[in-house]
Amino acid sequence: MNTRDTFLLEFRGQTIGSVTTDSSSEESFQNEVLRPILKLQNDLFIAAFNSYIEKNKVEFTAKTMEAKLAVIDNALQKDVKFRNTLRGAVIGLFTADEYSIYAENDSNINKRMMSMLAERLKSQIQLFDK
Repeated sequence: MNTRDTFLLEFRGQTIGSVTTDSSSEESFQNEVLRPILKLQNDLFIAAFNSYIEKNKVEFTAKTMEAKLAVIDNALQKDVKFRNTLRGAVIGLFTADEYSIYAENDSNINKRMMSMLAERLKSQIQLFDK
């Protein structure tokens, strides 16, 4: 294993969630790779979404809770540039082996990644009310 991969694995921390022999490969990837990266990058995601709100002049604090949740969903589903920026923040912390796994199944992993990221942002919605 090269120095970068060793550093990334140590830097990210341990698996979050249970991984058993019954876990699917996607579930294992989610718990061993995606969850630790999303946790590590949380502050960056918060800053990125705050920037998104500012740049797009979204009156976030004036919206109802349902409208706020819709803003998060729309940002991740319809704004390709924003979604790709966040995706890159996750993929950039993959090891070479993890990237190989991702490349083989990128569609399903991207869905999991964006779903988990949406839930993460929604669970911290109070941080976007300035």
